Amino acid sequence: MNKPFVIGIAGGSGSGKTFFLNCFLHHFTTNQVSLISQDDYYKTIEVQPRDENGWVNFDLPECIEDDKLLRDLSILLSGQPIQKKEYTFNVDKEKARMLTINPAPIIIVEGLFVFHYAELASLFDMKIFMDADEEITLNRRLRRDKKERGYDHDMIMYQWINHVLPAYNSYLLPYKGSADKVITNNSHVADDIIEVTKQLAAELKGSVLVDY
Repeated sequence: MNKPFVIGIAGGSGSGKTFFLNCFLHHFTTNQVSLISQDDYYKTIEVQPRDENGWVNFDLPECIEDDKLLRDLSILLSGQPIQKKEYTFNVDKEKARMLTINPAPIIIVEGLFVFHYAELASLFDMKIFMDADEEITLNRRLRRDKKERGYDHDMIMYQWINHVLPAYNSYLLPYKGSADKVITNNSHVADDIIEVTKQLAAELKGSVLVDY
């Protein structure tokens, strides 16, 4: 078996990573692509850093068990499966699903800080940066957190100003220039991202999967 082709996908909150991934994975079978999400490696709430007002700040690289993320990617690269618990917001860790991720010709690692962890990023064969204008990402964040997390407007804006934007400027934006592909997702037209993922899937099938 050839070495798997590893794709790192990063982007700020509201940039459209999840929609992009769903569209992209649609073009492959489950045995062709494995997905590792950085979110599944969040440390427990008890040890998360807090800001000067006592708010938990989830938007820092130290919130993630990056050593375990690196270890699991290394296991997949060796051709072995991994098992880990799925992270779901507001779900007790003991009730989280146990996930089995099998090795595949293409491995995707996605999350806010996957380019910031140098040892992890060194394993990526392709880096994709999801980009969008700040006003658009904020509006997406407002809709998501009100609907899915029950946050009010003031809570969302507090996190946005004090946690989200500083993290984006410090730990994401500096890596935009080194990405192999920058995908701008300002449109509300799904066809735009669908077409981008279609082209990328065709490219990978013609270069990576042809050897498997």
